[in-house]
Amino acid sequence: MQTETEKSASREPTTRDAHGLPLVAVVGPTGSGKSDLALLLAEEFNGEIVNCDSLQVFRYFDIGTAKLPLCERRGIPHHLIDILNPDELFSAGEYARLARETLADISKRGKLPILAGGTGFYLRALLDGLFAGPSRDQPLRDRLAAREARRAGSLHRLLTRLDSTAAAKIHANDVPKVMRALEVCLVTRRRVSELFRQGREALAGYRTLKLGLLPDRDLLYPRLDARCAWMFENGLIDEVRHILSLGFSAACKPFESHGYKQTLQLLNGELNLREAIFYAQRNTRNYAKRQLTWFRRESGLVWLKGFGDAPEVREMALSRVSALLTE
Repeated sequence: MQTETEKSASREPTTRDAHGLPLVAVVGPTGSGKSDLALLLAEEFNGEIVNCDSLQVFRYFDIGTAKLPLCERRGIPHHLIDILNPDELFSAGEYARLARETLADISKRGKLPILAGGTGFYLRALLDGLFAGPSRDQPLRDRLAAREARRAGSLHRLLTRLDSTAAAKIHANDVPKVMRALEVCLVTRRRVSELFRQGREALAGYRTLKLGLLPDRDLLYPRLDARCAWMFENGLIDEVRHILSLGFSAACKPFESHGYKQTLQLLNGELNLREAIFYAQRNTRNYAKRQLTWFRRESGLVWLKGFGDAPEVREMALSRVSALLTE
């Protein structure tokens, strides 16, 4: 009997427009080799790479995000990297808008756009679109945040009263998503689940091949642990000191991510180096697990079992993209 992953791998990739322009997406958990595979495909098929990672859009956050240095990009253009300062706000909707403009420009020049990254929500926003919700209401968010600080879980309980359908789909601990759902409900005076059902504007004019890297967890986790330790030993602490020296607050959103959060705690004397590495490794493994859970729900994903630098994975990816371009 096939597993769910094997069934997913056997499905044909989603083609949103059978006569549209080719688009490739390389996704998967952190540390699976997405950048390596994307570079190979870009070299082979005259492509350009479009970042699909929510942290690599920020300047100065390099080591902890595993951002590929300029000298290792092999002369291949990379887009939507280092486009924001750490204190700037950036939503999935804004990413989708910029990414669509970027895809159009790459395709217009006769190149193959290749999305690469592990932020599933960004990918979904780009390909499927988002409902047209209200813009951010910061005073409202501040009041909601204060409420949650006084009593943990209170925002999710409030959302349950206002929109039980939306609340059932969001974990009570996922405060940012709970807050956004409440913001929509309170500003529009309508249920967010009702607005969501009205439909979204999916990306049109492309036939999309989605490749998902699926390395064995017993091999992935040790690799993540080693990479995380390497980051601390090779400049992550100095990188955080540098960002703070530029005048950016430790409260900036990117500092909430694994690795950076523990580095701040180290600098504040809350953790020693061994503890900082331990918790960063643990959180990174948990993040990889969440990414795999998300991408298993992504329709039309072609799973490639292994890391992006494995010969059999590279061969299968080249074959799939070649087939896409000859359709």
